[in-house]
Amino acid sequence: MDTEETVGAGALAAEASHVELVGGPDPELAATMGFSGFGKKARTFDLEALFEQTRRTAVERSKKMLEARAREEEAQKEKELRSQHEDTGSAASGSSVMVGASSASTCREGQSSESEDGSNEELIGPPLPCQTSIQGPAEETDDDDDDEEFIGPPLPPGYKDSDDDDDMQEEDNNPVKKIPDSHEITLQHGTKTVSALGLDPSGARLVTGGYDYDVRLWDFAGMDASLQAFRSLQPCECHQIKSLQYSSTGDVILVVSGNSQAKVLDRDGFPVMECVKGDQYIVDMANTKGHTAMLNTGCWHPKIKEEFLTCSNDGTVRTWDVNNDKKHKGVFKPRSVQGKRVIPTTCTYSRDGKLIAAGCQDGSIQIWDRNMNVHTKFHCRQAHAPGTETSCLTFSYDGTVLASRGGDDTLKTWDIRQFKKPINSVEGLSSFFPMTDCCFSPDDKLIVTGTSIKKGGGNGKLIFFERETFQKVYEIEVTDASVVRCLWHPKLNQIMVGTGNGLAKVYYDPIKSQRGAKLCVVKTKRKARQAETLTQDYIITPHALPMFREPRQRSTRKQLEKDRLDPLKSHKPEPPVAGPGRGGRVGTHGGTLSSYIVKNIALDKTDDSNPREAILRHAKEAEDNPYWVAPAYSKTQPKAVFAEVESEEDETDNKPEWKKRKI
Repeated sequence: MDTEETVGAGALAAEASHVELVGGPDPELAATMGFSGFGKKARTFDLEALFEQTRRTAVERSKKMLEARAREEEAQKEKELRSQHEDTGSAASGSSVMVGASSASTCREGQSSESEDGSNEELIGPPLPCQTSIQGPAEETDDDDDDEEFIGPPLPPGYKDSDDDDDMQEEDNNPVKKIPDSHEITLQHGTKTVSALGLDPSGARLVTGGYDYDVRLWDFAGMDASLQAFRSLQPCECHQIKSLQYSSTGDVILVVSGNSQAKVLDRDGFPVMECVKGDQYIVDMANTKGHTAMLNTGCWHPKIKEEFLTCSNDGTVRTWDVNNDKKHKGVFKPRSVQGKRVIPTTCTYSRDGKLIAAGCQDGSIQIWDRNMNVHTKFHCRQAHAPGTETSCLTFSYDGTVLASRGGDDTLKTWDIRQFKKPINSVEGLSSFFPMTDCCFSPDDKLIVTGTSIKKGGGNGKLIFFERETFQKVYEIEVTDASVVRCLWHPKLNQIMVGTGNGLAKVYYDPIKSQRGAKLCVVKTKRKARQAETLTQDYIITPHALPMFREPRQRSTRKQLEKDRLDPLKSHKPEPPVAGPGRGGRVGTHGGTLSSYIVKNIALDKTDDSNPREAILRHAKEAEDNPYWVAPAYSKTQPKAVFAEVESEEDETDNKPEWKKRKI
């Protein structure tokens, strides 16, 4: 033990001899930088001395190991000589303890000598070799301790301990633990029912539609914590939005509303295509080019990105091609038991796109081969109660099970190969909307659907059922309104919910979920720029004189009141002539003769209702002061002699009796 301590102390002394302390800060450097105190004193190490010390330590350790093995062999021989049943582990452990103690004492001596040399300075640089040399024995001695600190590089991300494997197996067996409901965000679509939800295949954008005719586009990567949609539009004017879905490539959106023409928009909301409207006067709907009545729902083909499907109240299910908006691609006509027309309320493709399924108002579910549109391939006549609207049909991810959400408050699963009765069924799930839907979890072990409530009747719930047993395993109380739409995205592992009070909620888990809502909740709200708050943009030239500057914009209300009082600017009409004036407008007379005459005529207040009196009114003046005719004949004109006129009474008396008027 003494020799080991001597060797360790000598090595540390040799190291200390090569360590040089760096002097204080250079005054010239301090003057250049503007401040002093450039950190603590650093130590420099002589690598050759360190390597020499490490070599010596390794040689000593190898010697100790050889001595320990020799001792073990001697002890083994003694044990065999004494007894075969004697326990020999104590001798081996004792030798190993001796070795560990000797090395530890060597390190202690080295540390003490180092602390004496540089007690007032901190160590800067790699750790001393003696510390690394004793890590091996220290780990061996503390191997059985459960509370030891982990020494060494971090484990790779994919590494899992046996306990983690057990937890993963337990989580696989219990699908409830995979439900991402620990966190949620709320997107305010509007005030009316959110009746349509769509998420693109990559999970980057969400589209919502409602009874308020609006379609809103949400970008998770572009949103901040304010959670505002980047675009809002009304593609179908005054028609409620019934279905929204991204295509399999995510480049276009199918919009199905309350009118008879489906629309296709691009990712930014601009129109790409609109289906043609059919002729409503043709009896056979197969001969029309498009739907003639209100649409119910629609969906994209899972494999062919240009093809989509719609169903309508005209009793047809039609397939369309985005590149051909003049006519449908195919027509499927569901029929009742009597062969009469029946209205399809929902439709969907199978996962491979080879089958087309439709739920009808008579309670039946009818399935066609996509390439054969005459006869159904599978059908169940009494899948749901007649007269109710089957609101959703969806296939499982493995393609073997069909789930149906009925208007009779039921949720059922079917095996289409044995389509006579359902595999499982659950009742009492109220549904007040014709688009209440259901969906499968990404691992196909759970089925999710929402429930509807009346106003003030509690909270709408999102209910999870196990697919095999149809046991209710979990539920989420969403809000105090009906849960209409639900969507569980397989890539994001997030659940989107549309409610009856205008909310779109996103449920996620920070660990189990990917991207999506996690991208926008971590961003802070952006401050509004002052430039955006200006009501009017001004172009201000920096060299303009004050006399040429534009006057400051004031309130337009006062200016309008001023202009109203100005008769020229307000184009005030001329008021009518007051009094009994005649001859039209005389208020604005000029200096012409005609205007003067018109004015005098208007000022004339005489009454010319009796023309004889109007003429005789001037008789006395003409006789006393003749001016026109009388002066020319004053000398030659004889004196007028007028006959005396007898009164009418006298004439009547002279008449004979037979001429007299009889009273």
